[in-house]
Amino acid sequence: MQKHFNCIGILGKPRFFYAMKTHKELFFWLQKKGYQVIVEKEIFNKLNIKNLNCIGTLEDIGKTADLAIVIGGDGNMLNAARFLSNFDIKIIGINRGNLGFLTDLDHKNMYKQLNKILKGDYLTENRFLLEIKEQKKERLVQLGTAINEIVLHLDKVAKMIEFAVYIDEKFAFSQRADGLIISTPTGSTAYALSAGGPIVDPSIDGIILIPMFPHTLSARPLVINNNSIIRLQFSKLISNLEISCDSHIIIPYKTGKDIVIQRSKSYFKLVHPKEYNYFNILSSKLNWSKNNKKLYT
Repeated sequence: MQKHFNCIGILGKPRFFYAMKTHKELFFWLQKKGYQVIVEKEIFNKLNIKNLNCIGTLEDIGKTADLAIVIGGDGNMLNAARFLSNFDIKIIGINRGNLGFLTDLDHKNMYKQLNKILKGDYLTENRFLLEIKEQKKERLVQLGTAINEIVLHLDKVAKMIEFAVYIDEKFAFSQRADGLIISTPTGSTAYALSAGGPIVDPSIDGIILIPMFPHTLSARPLVINNNSIIRLQFSKLISNLEISCDSHIIIPYKTGKDIVIQRSKSYFKLVHPKEYNYFNILSSKLNWSKNNKKLYT
């Protein structure tokens, strides 16, 4: 039988016993099936695996593996996918966290689902990232990337900032608010949703801008084309602004510099079971009504 994957990486942060158990069981299950397996260095020692040939860094997994399996929640997936988007590798998640919008597989029946995926019975989505840059004289210097969102905010709670937004070098709006969320469709069910942003189908090529607690009732979320370049200008009086990428990477802002945000050239290849349905995921995770009766005959 033809193998669709030859080398598989196992990633995650097994902080709890049940997560460690899943990592270890999956490792031996894949080896028994004849796959080359690389376990991320950070978790290798915790799993007490004797075979040192199976240990590797995140970069080793990106360069060598065909498929990366992330065990944990969406935070684990985001951390892995941001880095692995630099490599030609597919990624799938086994949910051992909370909501799990990005980690599709249920750990209770993961082997049944993984068997199908390993046989080539799966779907692949290319999800784009955002990159943030700082204007330094005549050139742009990259500061970071995000899969869900980039957030600009003060390091103090409930204090406003004033900023202007330019889209493709055209003035769009100015705002006084607690901050600004710039989200991908992937991130529309994350922080952006909590801030009142719309849920955007991941297949839509858009970027969402959401002012945080704006000082005007007319401010509304804005969805723009993902080929657009967003330039942000801030008051020179601001000295304690911070930039967050996926709530994990914090970058201090340097006063007087323009910030530029645009779609990255990198994608991460998210694998789903063949029966994956985005709207079923929304219904399940957000506890929407499951009434599927026909209203009209």
